[in-house]
Amino acid sequence: MTAELNHFAMMFAPRTVVGRDCVIHSADDTIDGTLRAAPTMAMARMLLLLVTMALLGSCSASELTGAPVIHPLRQLLGSGRVLASRGGVPCDSWMLGVEAHNVRDWKTVPANCEGYVGHYMLGSHYRRDSKVVVDEAFAYAETLKLAGKGKEVWVFDIDETTLSNLPYYAKHGFGTKPFNATSFNAYVLEGSALALPETKRLYKKLLSIGVKPVLLTGRTEDQRAITIANLLHQGFSGWMNLLLKQPGFKGSAIAYKSGERQKLQDAGYVIVGNIGDQWSDILGAPEGTRTFKLPDPMYYIG
Repeated sequence: MTAELNHFAMMFAPRTVVGRDCVIHSADDTIDGTLRAAPTMAMARMLLLLVTMALLGSCSASELTGAPVIHPLRQLLGSGRVLASRGGVPCDSWMLGVEAHNVRDWKTVPANCEGYVGHYMLGSHYRRDSKVVVDEAFAYAETLKLAGKGKEVWVFDIDETTLSNLPYYAKHGFGTKPFNATSFNAYVLEGSALALPETKRLYKKLLSIGVKPVLLTGRTEDQRAITIANLLHQGFSGWMNLLLKQPGFKGSAIAYKSGERQKLQDAGYVIVGNIGDQWSDILGAPEGTRTFKLPDPMYYIG
């Protein structure tokens, strides 16, 4: 029996048939299209079935039905790959709709996608996706032919573009809870937001070739001092201008940011690039010669 089972194992090379975090190996039922019907082979197939069932049992319920809520800022293996669903729609499909700007005007991340978004943001997937965006921006920057008048600028958003507020959102459900301006502003005033390394790489590249960074943020004017201190502490310096929202502004984010870009253009500056995590960062004329959208599934600003 042992020899026959060994022969069986050699003839049926195992294949991975279930991806993501729950991996199961199985084998074909045929060799060259012919079923093996010998009693010993039937017994071997029964053993294989039992092993497969055991493997299925080893997959946790969270892996099969949804992602668990992860501990704030604790990176887990397989992050960003565990599926949950929103009304029958997998959370990765929902997130794709968000990033493609097909899903709009949403208020919160679906509650049962908290684990999925958390795994994505805290794992390597978010960094890899950000790198793809910045690599394209970096390559584009290297093609720029500057006029030599010092008028070329690149517009950067701040939150989730230049600085990351992930420590805050990790404590507040990764966007599954309604936005609380009071608690978020208190966090901003701590000045503890972290630099996003890929954006920082692009920022320094632009400085080295003579393109002036302009920081355009939805933060308000009363947060200027702490924002400057936070940026400097995280290694950002040398910007041409830091534009914050004035008190009493009631328009949309698109209206505000496109209006500020228009002022730059009217002053004779050429916006060669524009990068942000929200579509409202990069929509609305003048957008800039090239725009780049960083991933952010945690909140939506219209």
